[in-house]
Amino acid sequence: MEKDLRIAVLIDADNVSDKYVKAIFNEVSNHGTPTYKRIYGDWTKPQFASWKTLLLDYSISPIQQYAYTTGKNATDAALIIDAMDILYSQNVDGFCIVSSDSDFTRLASRLREAGKYVLGMGEKKTPTAFIAACEKFKYLEVLLNPTDTSGTVDPKEKIEKKNGIKEKSGMASQKELIETIKTIINDNSDDDGWAFLGEIGNVLNKRYPDFDSRNYGYQKLTPLINSLKGFEVQSRKTSNPNITHKYVRIKQNVEHDE
Repeated sequence: MEKDLRIAVLIDADNVSDKYVKAIFNEVSNHGTPTYKRIYGDWTKPQFASWKTLLLDYSISPIQQYAYTTGKNATDAALIIDAMDILYSQNVDGFCIVSSDSDFTRLASRLREAGKYVLGMGEKKTPTAFIAACEKFKYLEVLLNPTDTSGTVDPKEKIEKKNGIKEKSGMASQKELIETIKTIINDNSDDDGWAFLGEIGNVLNKRYPDFDSRNYGYQKLTPLINSLKGFEVQSRKTSNPNITHKYVRIKQNVEHDE
């Protein structure tokens, strides 16, 4: 993803903790430049008091939305209306919707239909429908602690470690990940069975909107694939001495333990 994309960052304060703000904008900077920075909620409520300093530090515009009717989420409606207004203004290349609420599923789909890049962020409890509607989706817990291996996550989630990679509910299992990578290699390899690592990463991102090496405890794709033990990785020099290309091949006569 190009670094100069203009991205509208829209945050649902009802579903996002203030502790994630730094991680949110650090991740957005990996995808583009935040132009609109808005957060939606009823700021008369005392539970939002902790946001005050952060709104100033990150220049986020708070959008006041009163809860007019009990049981109706006026905050969601305000965010959706703003998103459509921004879409029609043609001032951005993409949107970052920060929420764990499935109510934004149709919005994400509509923005993508309009040709906009949609980055979703939410906690691991986010419904699959919203994740699938985004072009990319990032788990806030992972962004906050990308290399955390302490197991200090939601106790409702199952965490296992097999052959060096952590599996968490809601993500592709180790078995599924291995089979998918094998398929990608078979579809894109040369006569010797080598496939370009960049192409493997591109296809994984398209098949799984929430795919991120950090979800499995690795900062990059190369160490993640190395941890699976069913593949071999080769580095190839390029004309630029500072750049090497990585290629991956399925190891021969190797059975992966499940």
